[in-house]
Amino acid sequence: MDNTEIAVFCKNDGKNHKIHLGGTLEDLSKRWCKTVIDPKSGQKLDVIAALVDNKLKELEYQPLIFHQVEFIGYNHPDGRRCYLRSLCFVLQNAVRELYPDKVLVVDHSLPSGLYCELHEKTRMEDGRNKVYFVKDEEIVSIKEKMKEIIAKDLPFKRVKMNSDEAQEIFLENNQPMKASLQKSIGTFICSVYYLDGKADSFHGPLIPSTRFLKTFDITGIGDGFCLQGPEMADFSKVMPMKRQTKITATLKDYSNWCSIIGIEGIGTLNSAIKDGRAIEIINLAEARHEKAYSKIADMIYENRADKRIVMIAGPSSSGKTSSSLRIALQCKVLGLKPKVIELDNYFVDRDKTPLDEDGKLDFESLKAMDLDLLNEQLNDLLEGREVEIPKYDFKAGRRTYVGNNLRLEDKDILIMEGIHALNPDMTSAVDDSRIFRVYASALTSLNIDENSNLSTSDNRLLRRMVRDNRVRGITPEDTILHWDSVRKGEMKNIFPYQENADVFFNSALIFELPLLKYYAEPLLRRISPSSPAYTETVRLLKFLDYIVALQPSEIATIPPTSIMREFIGGQTL
Repeated sequence: MDNTEIAVFCKNDGKNHKIHLGGTLEDLSKRWCKTVIDPKSGQKLDVIAALVDNKLKELEYQPLIFHQVEFIGYNHPDGRRCYLRSLCFVLQNAVRELYPDKVLVVDHSLPSGLYCELHEKTRMEDGRNKVYFVKDEEIVSIKEKMKEIIAKDLPFKRVKMNSDEAQEIFLENNQPMKASLQKSIGTFICSVYYLDGKADSFHGPLIPSTRFLKTFDITGIGDGFCLQGPEMADFSKVMPMKRQTKITATLKDYSNWCSIIGIEGIGTLNSAIKDGRAIEIINLAEARHEKAYSKIADMIYENRADKRIVMIAGPSSSGKTSSSLRIALQCKVLGLKPKVIELDNYFVDRDKTPLDEDGKLDFESLKAMDLDLLNEQLNDLLEGREVEIPKYDFKAGRRTYVGNNLRLEDKDILIMEGIHALNPDMTSAVDDSRIFRVYASALTSLNIDENSNLSTSDNRLLRRMVRDNRVRGITPEDTILHWDSVRKGEMKNIFPYQENADVFFNSALIFELPLLKYYAEPLLRRISPSSPAYTETVRLLKFLDYIVALQPSEIATIPPTSIMREFIGGQTL
C-alpha cells in the first residue's frame, strides 16, 4: 500500500479494504457494500450512513487514517434518524416553495411519526406564533412537491461556516429558535446543510441524496399533519397512522405553556438560565405540577362513590412512583385516605414466569402476574371485605404474606401503579366503571429548534441513567445497552393502552434537561470508545452540548417533593 492509500476495516464483511486518500465512505460502499441485510426480515436495505470507530458519519466522510467502518441502513436506530432528518429537510423545502409566507415547525413525536405545523410569520399578542390550519388539499400538494424533490436525486451537502453567518441565514429563513440556539451555544463554527441551494441545520448526519427517501406519507391531524416514515417490520410500507387524541392534546398543551412563558426552545431556555432565571423557572414548573396533581385528586374525589380504585401506568422513568405518592398526598388534602400498593406484588412465583422469544424470563408479560388473585382481591375490596395483600420477595422469586391486611373503609381510595395498569385484560373480572386510570409520562415538547424536536425517550433514558447509577450501582453503559429492550416492552405493554386513561399527567419539567446534564454528562464521559454503547453515548453527549447546565446552588432549590428528586436524590415523599 502506497502513501496515497488508506486501509479501512469493514465490519460488514470482516475484511480490510483500501481507499485512495481523499476518497469517501460512499466510494467504499459502492465498491464493497452497496446494501445491508436486515437480520429479521431478510430485506436488502440501502446503505445510508456509517459508524466510523463507533461514531455516526455521513457517507461523504473522508478517512485519513485507519478506521473500523460499519455501514448501516434504515434498520439501525441511527439510520432511521438520518432518514427522518433528511425527510424533514425535503418537507422544509416543499413548504418553502409552496407557502413562502409560512414557517414549518416539527413540534413533537407521535406514535406514527412527527407532528408538524405551519406557523404564520407574525406573532399573536401573547408572543406565540399563530398556527395555520393545513387543509387536506394543501397536504396533498405538499406530498406531491416532496415526491418531485425526491425524484430529482438531489444531494444533501454539509458546509462549515462562521456561527454569526449561520445565525443570519436562520433569521432570514424565519427560524429564530435556530438563531437563538446557535447564539446560546457560543461556538465560532457550525455546520449548515444545503439542499437544492436552500440552507438549514440538523443535529446529526443526513443521507447522501433524496433518492434514498423511498417511503413516506403525510396525514392530516389537528391543525397540522403527521410526517410518517417506513415501518420497522416492512421498510417498504409506511408507518400506520394511529390517532391518539389524548396524548396529542397533552403535548400540545405543554407546547403552548412553554410558549406563553417565553421558553420556545433550547436556545431561549439557555438564555434564561444564563440570565439568572433558573430558580424562577424551577418554581414555575413545580407549581404547574402541583396544580396538575391537585386537579387529578379533585377528579378522584368527585368520582369516589363509584371509582375507588386508581390505576397509574407509564413507561420507564416516567415518575410513576413519585406521581402515585403526590396524587395520594393531594387526596389526603381533600380528606380521602389513599392506600398505595405496587402491582409488582402480584407477580407469579419465578418458576411460573413465562419466557420471551429468546428463552429468558419475561417479567414484563401480563402472564407474569397472578391475575386471578389480583381480580379476586380487588373485587373483595370493592365489596367491603378484608384481604391480605401479598409482598413479593424478588430475591427468593416468590410471593410472601406478612400480615398486610387491608379493607377499604368509607374514605379509603386504593392507588396501584405498574406497567399494565391501563390494560383492561389485567382487571377483566372487575367492573371497569369502578376504576379510575391515570397515564404518567415525561411528554416533553420543548424543541431544540424549529425542525428538531426533543425525544421523550431520550429524556427518560437520561433520567434512568442517573437514577440507576445512584441507587442501583448500574453503569451508564449497561443502562444504554438495556434501553432497547425496555423500549420494546413499552411498545408492547404500555403505549397501546395509553388512550385508556381517564387523565394524562405530563411529568416533564422544563428545567430537567439542564438539571440532568449536570449529572449525566460526567457519567457518559466514562464510557470507552470501544464500548458497543459508544455510538449512543456520542449522540447523547452531542445533544447535551446544546444545553446550559444548572449550577449546584440552583439545583439545591428543587423541592424535596419534586418528581426529579426520584432520580437525583433528596426526595422526602
